[in-house]
Amino acid sequence: MSGVFLDTNVVLYLLSADERKANIAEAILAKGGTISVQMLNEAVSVCVRKLKMPWPEVHEFLDGVKACCEVLPLTLVIHEQALTLAERYQLSIYDALVCAAALEGEAHTLLTEDMHEGLVLGNLKLENPFK
Repeated sequence: MSGVFLDTNVVLYLLSADERKANIAEAILAKGGTISVQMLNEAVSVCVRKLKMPWPEVHEFLDGVKACCEVLPLTLVIHEQALTLAERYQLSIYDALVCAAALEGEAHTLLTEDMHEGLVLGNLKLENPFK
């Protein structure tokens, strides 16, 4: 699935009781894609705080995700681009970091359920895979 960047919510649906969304997330991950370290950090936060997963399960989950996806580092360039995107498009800094990483990774599609469906940022289009 070259050129596709995955937001945290897409990956977290692997753990969902919503079977339809879990199956969609599994099919997406099976094709691969790109994620960022920011996404990994957000996933850890949700797994530990909201889902109350034990640390060994968190590590196992992340290892599975990392095995399916290319992981981009969080860099100063991404941070600076995120600031510009957050201001211009009124995004939260965390959403802007995801978008900036997707742009840095030259993705053409950002799969996300939480951001602005249809928004186009340069060559990057935001799409909701669960519609």
